[in-house]
Amino acid sequence: MLYSLLKPVLFSMQPEEAHYFAMNSWQRLNAFKFQRQIMAALFAGNQYNSPVNVAGLEFPNRIGLAAGFDKDARWVDALASMGFGHIEVGTLTPKPQPGNDKPRLFRLVEDQALINRMGFNNQGVDVAAARLRRRDTSVIIGGNIGKNKVTPNELANEDYNYCFAKLFDDVNYFTVNVSSPNTPGLRELQDKGPLTELLNGLVAIRKEKLQSGVKPIFLKIAPDLTDSQLADIIELVGDTGIDGIVTNNTTISREGLKTTKVKLESIGAGGLSGLPVKQRSQEVFEFLYKESNGKIPLIGVGGIMTPDDAKRRLDAGASLIQIYTGFIYGGVGIVKAMKKAIR
Repeated sequence: MLYSLLKPVLFSMQPEEAHYFAMNSWQRLNAFKFQRQIMAALFAGNQYNSPVNVAGLEFPNRIGLAAGFDKDARWVDALASMGFGHIEVGTLTPKPQPGNDKPRLFRLVEDQALINRMGFNNQGVDVAAARLRRRDTSVIIGGNIGKNKVTPNELANEDYNYCFAKLFDDVNYFTVNVSSPNTPGLRELQDKGPLTELLNGLVAIRKEKLQSGVKPIFLKIAPDLTDSQLADIIELVGDTGIDGIVTNNTTISREGLKTTKVKLESIGAGGLSGLPVKQRSQEVFEFLYKESNGKIPLIGVGGIMTPDDAKRRLDAGASLIQIYTGFIYGGVGIVKAMKKAIR
């Protein structure tokens, strides 16, 4: 109800401006512990939590916030009061970088979608790690890591290794992002050879640093991969010893949109998310689940806009789901509604 009143105001603003305005306002409403307790009582729906163990981690519920929303771990405590079972921060890179030129985030309201070409804008992994060490809440945190734009692919492993080591003590799990369409050449790292080398390096660091407990590693893939490439990903999970797959990132496809061709051309390049990617995301998910015999933990992302969408992805075998665009269009109450529906 509250969001239905605020949404027209937020949607009258530029998307990136609205994002920071909304989250900084929510941060002020959650500045102190007692305020967070009030917000959680109103919005979190924690009475609908159903704990689940995934890759050795105990999640209070299955609904998470996808990477890209809180790139710099600015709002973790405030976001926790919305009821998320986990929050994935990032994508984080070793060095700060401004990202691509603005405007770089666009709403496709007719399609309930977003196009972004943010370009891994972030303040660097060191800043995020320091913020995470100061957080008050115990919400499960995922660290989504990538490479700097200026780092050539032949040196990409160094960037991922640095972020992995820097965040190791401050996150509960990692997601390796090689699938964003907004960093030139990044998706080439999804090829089996370089990806195997990259993941083997991270698993080796984990073995060296992990004294007790677990530190799962997930791989985030694009929805634009062929069945043959997806089969390679399944094989790679077993070969490297990582723990699961986050499926999917945004797509470069523009098929089936209601938005006019003229508007799409004026927007230009970027990754598409939201309702139009629901079917493809579901197809990729079901392929991975079937071909792996349900043995690989899968985190479902992409086109999850409603409680029914959340239920469908979980019924298809998802261990967890994450939302982003559905959160933008559905508002704070969608987390509680999803938890209620799937319970």
